[in-house]
Amino acid sequence: MLNKTYGQPCPIARTLDVIGERWTLLVIRELLLGPKRFKELLAMLPAMGANRLSARLRVLVENNIAQPTKSIVTAYELTSFGEQLRKPLLALGLWGLNLSMDERIDSTAVRAELVALSLSGVSRPGASDGIRAAYEFQVGAEVFHIRVDDGEVLTRSGPAPAADVIIRCDLATFVALSIRQISAEDALYQNRARLIQGQPSMFEHLFQMLEYSPKNVPHSLLALNLSSFTGTLQNES
Repeated sequence: MLNKTYGQPCPIARTLDVIGERWTLLVIRELLLGPKRFKELLAMLPAMGANRLSARLRVLVENNIAQPTKSIVTAYELTSFGEQLRKPLLALGLWGLNLSMDERIDSTAVRAELVALSLSGVSRPGASDGIRAAYEFQVGAEVFHIRVDDGEVLTRSGPAPAADVIIRCDLATFVALSIRQISAEDALYQNRARLIQGQPSMFEHLFQMLEYSPKNVPHSLLALNLSSFTGTLQNES
């Protein structure tokens, strides 16, 4: 049972009763990337603590937002009801890009898969219609994939079950691709990205679908010290 309530007959207040507690939206953010085991969630949110994570998961399960998977190893996944939070949560994140960067935030803690998750929320309407493909990214130690399915774009943790394209690059390059500081074609030409599998044209078209204009990118994101992310492909291979 919930311990707190705003006590107001308002859908916004009721929503906050359930998902407004600290850390809850970040747990949902991680589940937007696919099923996660308890230890995986705790690894991504270490400051949350095991007890608080257990409490938040319990509330999400009680309210049919998340559920245990039916696999041998217990994990948590979003229900169809919980999946309805994808668009509003991604929209909230994009709104938050306009906030100035808090000096207490470690900019080197950027995760490429979270950048990709945000990009999936700005895919150009109609640009991916009729396209069905899976794009796997190996960015440093991270592995994730972007699945395009006839207008629907989803970012998921882990390797793609059947990747059409596999790209390897460092975090600086992926961020630069995401905010259009470099084109996919130039990233390949300059050897900042390596195409492990698939056609260059598919890699290039992906970032045409995930169009986020530089003029709309807040200075707080452009101000990130990208040089601190830089690694060499030789070191990653």
